[in-house]
Amino acid sequence: MLMTKMSDKAWETFDIAAIQAELDGNAVQYREFLKVPALSCGLYFLPRESEDTQSPHAEDEVYYVLKGKAHLKVGDETREIGAGSLLYVKASETHSFFDIEEDITLLVLFAASGR
Repeated sequence: MLMTKMSDKAWETFDIAAIQAELDGNAVQYREFLKVPALSCGLYFLPRESEDTQSPHAEDEVYYVLKGKAHLKVGDETREIGAGSLLYVKASETHSFFDIEEDITLLVLFAASGR
């Protein structure tokens, strides 16, 4: 897995295509590739028609849809999302992706928990 702690580096680059290649495309998967005190980043993959069973997180979260099409439910609200969508979910909010019409790959950024 491509992962760095960056404790001894001032900056780093990541090859998203190489990280995506680690995902086999047959099951829900999450690959974290960066974790530092203030932030973590990963790729989240959900195959077409799969079920997103994640629980609320302790951190604020941003998703950027790299490819695919689905719906996102946050609390009682739902929205259709697709490639290019940028999504923010507040810490502790119940949320999930559903009606996954096309395999979806999301870049996920977690803020450090300050709560």
